[in-house]
Parts: sequence; C-alpha cells; structure tokens
Amino acid sequence: MLKKDFWFDLPPQQIAQQPASPRDTARLLCMDRQNGALSHHVFRDLVTLLHAGDLLVVNDSKVLPARLIGRKEPTGAVCEVLLLRQQQGDVWECLAKPGKRMQPGTCVSFGDGSLRAVIQQTLPDGGKRVLFEYDTPTLYEKLDLFGRMPLPPYITRQLEDQSQYQTVYAKELGSAAAPTAGLHFTPELIDALKQKGVQFAQVTLHVGLGTFRPVKEERVEDHVMHSEWYSISESTAGLIRRAKAEGRRVIAVGTTSCRTLEAAAAQYGEIRACSGSTDIFLYPGSRFACIDGLITNFHLPESTLIMLVAAFCGYQNTMDAYKTAVREGYRFFSFGDAMLIV
Repeated sequence: MLKKDFWFDLPPQQIAQQPASPRDTARLLCMDRQNGALSHHVFRDLVTLLHAGDLLVVNDSKVLPARLIGRKEPTGAVCEVLLLRQQQGDVWECLAKPGKRMQPGTCVSFGDGSLRAVIQQTLPDGGKRVLFEYDTPTLYEKLDLFGRMPLPPYITRQLEDQSQYQTVYAKELGSAAAPTAGLHFTPELIDALKQKGVQFAQVTLHVGLGTFRPVKEERVEDHVMHSEWYSISESTAGLIRRAKAEGRRVIAVGTTSCRTLEAAAAQYGEIRACSGSTDIFLYPGSRFACIDGLITNFHLPESTLIMLVAAFCGYQNTMDAYKTAVREGYRFFSFGDAMLIV
C-alpha cells in the first residue's frame, strides 16, 4: 500500500485543543469490524457496549513533564530540552532547540539554576546525549518543579492542569507522550465497568516521540518503526491467557497496549511475562494473535497509527469510519474523541 492511501481531509477546527470535561463525555464511534457498521455514543456508554467478562488491557505508563525551558550559560539565550529516554543514570537522550547552537559542552540552567543540563554528544539523528545535574534525590523532583507536559505540536494552548495529559491509572514514569485512548476513563467509569464484570489488566509501554514522526517512505512496508520499551507482568499474562482460553474478549485500550500484546504474541507465540523493546509495525496485511477489540482515538492522516487501525478492522472500514467522523464533527487526535472497534 502507499502512504497516500491513508490521507483524509480534516478541518483544522476538528483538532481538539483540550480534553472533554468530564473525560468520559467524549464522543465514541462504535464499529463492528466484521461489516463496518457504525453507531454513535458517548464514552461512558462503554458500560452498556462491553460485555461481562471482557478484559480491558490498559497502558499504565506515566508521562514525564519532560519539556524544559531554560537559559544557555553564560549568554542567557532561551533554549529548550525535551527528554526522550534514559540511557544510563543521569544521562538521557533528548531533543534540543536550537539544535545547531547546542553543541557538546553547552550548559543550560533551568528554573532557579538548581537543575543544569550539559550537552555531551550530538547523535546521528540530530538528538543530543545530555547529562543532568541537580540537588534532589532524583531528577523527577526537578521535572515536577520545572518541566511541562510534552504536548504534540498540533496542540497550541498550554494546559492549566497538567494532569489532563495523564490517564487516571498512570503509575510507571517513562513516556514522552500520553497513551491517549486511556485519557477518557474516569474512576467512576472504571468502577461501573468493574461492577458489570469487565476486567482490567495493565501493561507498560513507554511512548516515545517517534509515535508522532511522519511516515516518509511512499510504500508503507518500507517504513522503519521506532522502538519502545514495554513490560508485561505475570499477573497480566495470566489474566489474558485465561480470557483467551475461556473465549472472552481481550480489548486493547490504545495502540500502545495493542502493540505490546501483539509484539509479545509474535515473539513467544503466547502472552507471557516479559519485557524488552519492540519496533513492531502493524499495517494492512498484518495478523493479530491476541486482541479481539480496540479502543483508540482518531489519528493523523498517513500515520502509523491509522495504519494499525486499518490492519485491525480493514482498510475500507477504517477510511469510511474516518469520513463519517469528519462529517459528523468528531474531535480528532490526542484530546479528541474515540472509537470502539469490536
């Protein structure tokens, strides 16, 4: 397939700039992936749309407030450092702006100067290897003080409350972007689903900014996927194996949970306790060995994420659903509305 096959026109006003409030009042487009039939709901209707015994698998990764605005020493020039992933100890892979002026040896201070970054190396992809210096037990205390949420570039307004870009069940620090399908859940909705008999299980996949990188190759299969770290616990693996054995549905909440489960299934032939890095790329023609359903937001044109959706429910079903969502005024991308595909 070609990248252009996944293009669709989206009016700019349908790019959500803030989440629904309350979270579970976002709209929900439900698709029967066997025939492409669509129905319109709100997210809290999951209580009636899901079945007792369904297993929802969520990504419990927590977003780092990883965007730091500081000043270059000694000139005072404003610059930005965005943490991507920890390499070793206090050394992180980062993006830096302005990159050409952030050469090895450059020092940047943040806030009151109690957090400093020293550029150690420019990496082949233009990123930076950065050493952080601070006076707290860990770097995370400083990020809480001085960091901002690394919102996608299409969100142009800053959040008044940074928790809006965090799922209510987030606990494992490490993501550079939120697993956004989970943003729609509230504690009350989770409780109502559990009372109905819906089960929950957690996996961890630390979302990298590669999730926003555009596909550059014209042929979809030529694209090289970014790598992300994931982990599946023994308790989660057991819940999934039991659900599959009993014929109950396993529904991934978000493309990150989906990629975690399908990567493990592809590697081991089953879901087992494991951790590591995955660069699995799911596009039409890919086979799914684990999930029976998917909850996901509406994704960017020509992105690996819309390709994953098309792999799961069919290319034509996907593009027809997106045309319907545009026509019906659904909100798109990270803070937008959602789909339930079963």
